[in-house]
Amino acid sequence: MANDEVVLKQYLTKYRHRDYTCREVINLIQVYRSLTFRLEGFVFNNGTRKDLLNLEGTIPVNYKGTFYNIPVCIWLMDTHPQNAPLCFVKPTPDMSIKVSRYVDTNGKVYLPYLHEWTQTGSTLQQLIQCMITAFGEIPPVYSKPRTEARPPYPVNSFMPQPSGYPYPQVSPQPGYPTSTPYPTASNLPYPAYGAPYPGAVNSNGSPYPPATNPTPYPPTSGYGPSPDVGGGTITEEHIKASLLSAVEDKLRRRLKEQSQQSQAELETLRRTQHELREGKARLEDILAKLQRERSELDKNVAILQEKEKELGAAVERLAEQEGVDVDEAVVTTAPLYSQLLNAFAEEATLEDAIYYMGEALRKEVIDLDTFLKQVRTLARRQFTLRALMHKCRQKAQLAC
Repeated sequence: MANDEVVLKQYLTKYRHRDYTCREVINLIQVYRSLTFRLEGFVFNNGTRKDLLNLEGTIPVNYKGTFYNIPVCIWLMDTHPQNAPLCFVKPTPDMSIKVSRYVDTNGKVYLPYLHEWTQTGSTLQQLIQCMITAFGEIPPVYSKPRTEARPPYPVNSFMPQPSGYPYPQVSPQPGYPTSTPYPTASNLPYPAYGAPYPGAVNSNGSPYPPATNPTPYPPTSGYGPSPDVGGGTITEEHIKASLLSAVEDKLRRRLKEQSQQSQAELETLRRTQHELREGKARLEDILAKLQRERSELDKNVAILQEKEKELGAAVERLAEQEGVDVDEAVVTTAPLYSQLLNAFAEEATLEDAIYYMGEALRKEVIDLDTFLKQVRTLARRQFTLRALMHKCRQKAQLAC
């Protein structure tokens, strides 16, 4: 087993997820020991060739209580597990492919599991189990009559072809995926349609029972062509039950998807409702604050209007009055107050006179001697007036 792992890792050097693919293949061949792996050439529809890992062997299928070994071929893309593998049924020389909705005339396998392949949830072991279940329902091969001659290679076959065989560029057929690559091998020892493959026999070593109608069946809707209702060992009840099961599975998946989508939308709506309620509360607070500020502004505007009216009335009264004499505007009630007022006015005048004398000296209007003489006289008079005002205040009992 260790040697197989070393060889397998050498084969998977160009694979994007080498370690994951190696572990999955090792686990698969431990369960299905008839499967072997090898690296072979893989040619796409556009002629591009790649070396891809090929799992080849038989898988046990229980059909009507008897186990049969169905030969299969599984190709792993170099992007595995991002892309689904390509699966084929490989009949022996005395076997022919039985066309059904799971297998076409070229042996290509069509399964819902392959159609719904996901990188994280799909595995090779689950794929093999789905193939066993599908082939147990509709066998993919039947025994060929002894007189039937081996057919030549079909020109438009998508199965691998031997070395040296020309690879014509063919157009996709209806019902086949247009972007799925189909393999061809440069060193495979078997031809394509109806060519020698590993034997498909049951657990007792006897070949499969022959089909009553080996003629290819007309295609129906689904993952591949389906057999005629009256041909082979498949009855109309089997086909009906299979179709009902497929429809039920599809409806169940769709209902589950719709339910999950509805739950997600409902959760989104709940979050949106919560956010809207919080936004509504904030807007109500802001609106209440604006209303309070508006009421205060209305009160201030009313007060200002009243003051404006009062000022207008005062202006009108002043306009109706005659001019006021400045000297008669202030009249004292006693001679002492009149003396104090006159002394204060004269002292303020002297203060202004001294200031302007300093300005005249600065501008050199008068000389220094004249400035000192006049300032001395004015200062002496100012001192006398201040002393007089002090005595008047004391006499009138005013603050000194």
